[in-house]
Amino acid sequence: MADEKNANGKNGKSVGLVDRIKEDLNSLRTDLPAKAKEQVEGLKNPTKTQLYTSIFRHKHDDTPRNRALGVLSNVFLHLHPAKINRDAVRYSYTWGMGGITFYLFLVLTFTGVLLMFYYHPSKVQAFRDVLYLEHDVPFGKLLRNMHRWAAHLMVIAVELHMFRVFLTGSYKKPREFNWNVGVILLVLTLLLSFTGYLLPDDQLGFWAVTVGTNMARATPLLGHEGPFGAQMGMTPYNDVRFGLLGGSIVDANALLRSYIWHCIGIPIIALIFMVVHFWRVRKDGGISGPNSVMLESEIKEPRK
Repeated sequence: MADEKNANGKNGKSVGLVDRIKEDLNSLRTDLPAKAKEQVEGLKNPTKTQLYTSIFRHKHDDTPRNRALGVLSNVFLHLHPAKINRDAVRYSYTWGMGGITFYLFLVLTFTGVLLMFYYHPSKVQAFRDVLYLEHDVPFGKLLRNMHRWAAHLMVIAVELHMFRVFLTGSYKKPREFNWNVGVILLVLTLLLSFTGYLLPDDQLGFWAVTVGTNMARATPLLGHEGPFGAQMGMTPYNDVRFGLLGGSIVDANALLRSYIWHCIGIPIIALIFMVVHFWRVRKDGGISGPNSVMLESEIKEPRK
């Protein structure tokens, strides 16, 4: 009945398409000044905008309640939150992909350190070390396969984690900043996998890095074949591809740079962003979840 009334308009008269467009335009005219005023206020005082409050933490009023909340929400004083939404921690809701991803990162770190004992990042020795590890070192093949499959699983787990976050709307206010941190962690995970491809120094790694770095030539501003690259003075001998390879071809310099980025550079950067990511999960109100519901066992029958 309500839909019929809206479609027919006032006094039961039918509303045409033109009238509906007029109504939409009128509502738009009333909304535009309010939005424009909000934008102007944001320019005058950026600290009051939603973007600023999403990135930077801000202090609350000095009241007894807020002081208690400050203690309870402190990560160093309470590693786990004092109160959680029971439905937000269900495996059927979170899939546990965030924790699985971090667990795989720990496995990769442990196995990677052990692999470093048997590896030399040089063109002559790298492939021989891989063969020695697989055929002569006790449990060496198991160790390498644990590292390799954990890397593949970590890429899958990160993507599934972000897919779940997107489906449940957990990237919305006030978690916009943490969503961006997660996107950066996804890129770092892919870079870790990509830089590890070249380390065995086999044909698969050689051609994977060749194709990947050739794509970097088309990077805007930084690649000599990319948009505005020529205007920025980029050439095949000073662009981003040259910087990644340490030369113009995939050779010993590329192997050494991949080794340093894979074992030192990217893991340290990723670890820093992980700390920020976990800290913001707590500070943004814990794991976002559905509205609380009562279990069937908790429903009490009314007294007669």
